[in-house]
Amino acid sequence: MSSTTCGHLDTVDATAEPSAPGCEDCLAAGGRWVHLRMCSGCGHVGCCDSSPGKHATAHHRGTGHPLVRSYEPGEEWFWCYPDELLFELPDAPPAPSHP
Repeated sequence: MSSTTCGHLDTVDATAEPSAPGCEDCLAAGGRWVHLRMCSGCGHVGCCDSSPGKHATAHHRGTGHPLVRSYEPGEEWFWCYPDELLFELPDAPPAPSHP
C-alpha cells in the first residue's frame, strides 16, 4: 500500500559516501547497469530495476535499508521502498552522482 509521506527519513545518513563509482555488485561480477541508485543509509551504490542485476533493490531486501536516492547526474529524487514513494527533499544536500 502506498502512502503520501515517507516514514523513514530518520534513516538518512547525510554523511554516507558512495561505495563505488558504479554499481558495486556489477563491477565485482563484470556486469552492466542502466541507472544507478545510492543507499541513503550506508552509501551502497546499486543498479536500478531496469538493470539485469537489480542490485539496489537486492541491497534493500538484504539489509532492510529503506531509502535510495538517484546516483545520476542532475537527479535529486529519493525512493522509499516500504512506502513505495518517490519524493524530493527541498533541504537535502545536493545528490552525489557517478563520474
